[in-house]
Amino acid sequence: MGQALRAITITTGDTMSMPAGRNRTYRRAWRSYALGVAAAAALLASTACEPGTSDAAGEAKSSKSASATSSATPSPTASAGAGDSGDDGSGVPLCTIEDLSVSAQNYDGQGEDVRHILLTVQNAGDHKCDVQGAPEVTLGDAQGPAPAKAETDSGEPITLAPGDEAYAGALATGGKMDTYDVTSMTLGLGSPGGESEAGAEVDVPMPVDSFPADDGQWVSYWQGTEGLAMRPVTQS
Repeated sequence: MGQALRAITITTGDTMSMPAGRNRTYRRAWRSYALGVAAAAALLASTACEPGTSDAAGEAKSSKSASATSSATPSPTASAGAGDSGDDGSGVPLCTIEDLSVSAQNYDGQGEDVRHILLTVQNAGDHKCDVQGAPEVTLGDAQGPAPAKAETDSGEPITLAPGDEAYAGALATGGKMDTYDVTSMTLGLGSPGGESEAGAEVDVPMPVDSFPADDGQWVSYWQGTEGLAMRPVTQS
C-alpha cells in the first residue's frame, strides 16, 4: 500500500510541468487511477480481517468429525447393561417330605399274604422337585430302616412336577430268621443331598392290618415307573 501512495505522489509531480491541455487529460487519468488504487486497498484490508474460507471449512469438518465420533462410542452404562443375562444357574430343588403324599400297596394282590409292597410318593406341592437315592423305610419294630439294594440305583434323580409320582419296592420277607409282625410303617427321604442328618419320617398308611417281616427285608431305590421299582423285588 505504501508503494501505491509513492506512485501517486510521483505521478502528481510530473503532471505539473505539462501543458494545460495535456495536464487536464493526465489529471483525469490520475483521478481514475487513484480511485482504483483506493478501492483495491480497501478490498485488501477487508479480506485480511475476515477468517479464510479454507479455515472455516476445516473447522466445520473437524466439528462434524468430533460429533460423529461421540455418537458412535457407547456409554459405560450401555456397555455394562449388554452383558446382563438375567440367567442364575440353579437346578431343581430336592423334595422334602412335606412336599409329598405317601402310600403303600400290597403288590401280591388283594387277599394274598403281603410280601411285596409298592411304595408311592406324589408331589403334592406347587413346584418341581427331585427325589433321589432310596427311601428310608422302617417296618414296625425293626431296629432301623430296611437296607437299600444297591443294584437298583440308577444314579439319576427323578424330577417330579406337581402331581407326578415316584416309586420304590419293598420286600418284607426274604426267607431269613427273626420274623415279626408289622403293624406300622414309616418312610423318610433320608439325606440324599448329603445333609448331616436325615429328614423327618412320616407314617405310611398300612395296606393291611398286619403282615410278617424278617431280617431279609430290603427296599429299592426310587424309580420313575412301577415296573422298574417292583421287578427286582418280585424276582427275589
